[in-house]
Amino acid sequence: MDYQQLITFIMEMIGTIAFAASGAMVAVDRAMDIFGVIVLGVTTAVGGGAVRDVILGIVPPAMFQRPIYTIVATFTSCIVFLILYLKKEFLQGHNRETYDKIMLVMDSIGLGIFTVVGVNTGISHGYVDYMFLLVFLGTITGVGGGLLRDIMAGVPPYILVRHIYACASIVGAIVCVVLYRNFGAVVSMVGASAVVILVRYLAAHYRWNLPKLTREE
Repeated sequence: MDYQQLITFIMEMIGTIAFAASGAMVAVDRAMDIFGVIVLGVTTAVGGGAVRDVILGIVPPAMFQRPIYTIVATFTSCIVFLILYLKKEFLQGHNRETYDKIMLVMDSIGLGIFTVVGVNTGISHGYVDYMFLLVFLGTITGVGGGLLRDIMAGVPPYILVRHIYACASIVGAIVCVVLYRNFGAVVSMVGASAVVILVRYLAAHYRWNLPKLTREE
């Protein structure tokens, strides 16, 4: 394993832990049992990557070829369940703000990392000249797991109702492709993931939203 593969693996592990934690937190908030928490945690962590692999014709998807990601996601989900089981006050009252901040951190980190991992996977399979495909792969890898999580949890999909989310992934994917073509894989992955995280934080802080229609009561 060379340094580029090592950096990619480390980023994937960080993203897996972050997304698994966010999925587990949603499951706990929806009063699911430990199995439901694990299912949502794993789905959030590897769901987007599985969709990406199917699009690229990678069968079976990486989550089955390299189960380390599923194992880490399962372990992370169990830890989150245990922490919130012992500290139920995190889900109530003024502690709810802390819960929301942690959720933002986990989701932003996972989104940034998996967006660039999706782009990098497409590049490694020979599609470096296909900008639209690479951006799509990055975005679906970044938001796919969270979309599946929200559908399974029965809540409005995060990517459709929260502050700039999918758009942050799209911007990060474009930046990743441009940086890769000029500076290489490592710079593109680190730089573009930082861009996604920064856009998410700015959007949350300043409450940036896309235009929408509101229904009259």
